[in-house]
Amino acid sequence: MWSYDQAVLEVPVVRIDPDLPLPAYARMGDAGLDLTAREDVVLLPGGGRALIATGLAVALPEGYAGFIQPRSGLALKHGVTCLNTPGLIDSGYRGELKVLLINTDPVEPFEIRRGERIAQFVVQRVEHVVLQPVEDFGHLGESARGDGGFGHTGG
Repeated sequence: MWSYDQAVLEVPVVRIDPDLPLPAYARMGDAGLDLTAREDVVLLPGGGRALIATGLAVALPEGYAGFIQPRSGLALKHGVTCLNTPGLIDSGYRGELKVLLINTDPVEPFEIRRGERIAQFVVQRVEHVVLQPVEDFGHLGESARGDGGFGHTGG
């Protein structure tokens, strides 16, 4: 479990809109910082979508990436989720963080109010890979799963 004794990654942030709070973890041990909307937006039913500004820009260090992910409560209660989830924020990006939301409810519009929590921001270490071409599948090595993909385990 995470504790204050563990190393903390300090990430520089520009508050484009200083009236909005900095993202925060809702509870000790949470993985995602809550992002809030910088603007009021109405998402129309049946697929209405909008790119919503958060009022923040960050400088993630090399070797890290940010992932914008949906809030489970918005998805469950209103059918509102992130359209491109997770949204990837590369370490070199310096623009404002924005969240692409979609309303999947077939009937009800959804109103987003300035300052409302709309998504989560998870920062993770990522590896840089160099792909090494091989001759065929046999050179990939054996595994218990093999080439079993979509629906392979019956789920």
